[in-house]
Amino acid sequence: MKYKKLGHTDTNVSLICLGTMNMGEQNSQDEAFEQMDYSIEKGVNFFDTAEVYAVPPRKETQGKTEEIIGNWFEKRKNRDKIILATKCVGAGVDWIRGGGNQFSEKNITQAIEGSLKRLKTDYIDLYQLHWPERNTNFFGTRDYKHKVNDGVELDFDGIDASKTAEHDGWNSFESILKVLKKFIEQGKIKHIGVSNETPWGFSKYLEISERLSLPRIVSVQNPYNLLNRAYDIGMSEISCRENVGLLAYSPLAIGYLSGKYRDNKIPENSRIGLFGKFWTRYKEPNARKATDEYFNLAGESGLTLTQMALAFVNSRPFVTSNIIGATTMSQLKENIESVDVNLSQDILDKINSIHADIPNPTP
Repeated sequence: MKYKKLGHTDTNVSLICLGTMNMGEQNSQDEAFEQMDYSIEKGVNFFDTAEVYAVPPRKETQGKTEEIIGNWFEKRKNRDKIILATKCVGAGVDWIRGGGNQFSEKNITQAIEGSLKRLKTDYIDLYQLHWPERNTNFFGTRDYKHKVNDGVELDFDGIDASKTAEHDGWNSFESILKVLKKFIEQGKIKHIGVSNETPWGFSKYLEISERLSLPRIVSVQNPYNLLNRAYDIGMSEISCRENVGLLAYSPLAIGYLSGKYRDNKIPENSRIGLFGKFWTRYKEPNARKATDEYFNLAGESGLTLTQMALAFVNSRPFVTSNIIGATTMSQLKENIESVDVNLSQDILDKINSIHADIPNPTP
């Protein structure tokens, strides 16, 4: 396994991070335990979860993933072996604290205390804000629609935008950082990060933390894969210059970059087979065309599409860790083994050529 520093900290995290959102939905607790046992055996020391998981988000399974991880910690007695990341939900999930803006002191307090209880731990290594409260474009939204004193309106996979609460404006960056500082001082969280952020939000957090001597974010968890390289524009430079790396999620584009959904195939018990109404942006014609071209390139290069897609993410200089997600042990093994796959400059050039022809079909 390879390791990198988490931002400006002395914490070393594995280049592969175990994503856990399937645990409690597609994977049982026993299957989750097997995945976590194997991951740690292979040198993975970084797990990522969230209070809203399992996914797709449902009231009935909310918090289930954290509970499974907590049960694993309790049984294995190995909490100190894992760098644990979790997230506070953004606005729009009406069964979590009413669905409105979530980053007030009251709501963050409830979120952290709830996660600590479910995870059966007294500290969280990396606490992240899952998506911004303010109205901006993420989760596949292409166009930015500016609003004054806005709250968030979103159509997250499984969350109806019409169910978001009425908003009087989102909590300021300063107030959020001050709340998180209290929990750092209490020892309940060690570091902070953001997720699904934009260059403006990323920069504001950094500027305000420096100006007011408030905690500095150490990571950004955004989507990044061969079908969505939006992070390359704007965000990547900030990551490199400010030493705040990307925790890349959805590196296989919800499984499309494994090739299993090519030719309109939908394997039984696959994520799209079970939850096909979500993640529809990956079904667009250009996404399918690009996937076919990457699939052919991988085959010509003696690689599987999964190997090539994950190795590409691993190779990016602004990536701190690549968040994989598997439902079977064979998938997990191939994902972890991607750390040993090195792409030649010729393959990288051909990847960039495909990207130039079909740029970011699934932002």
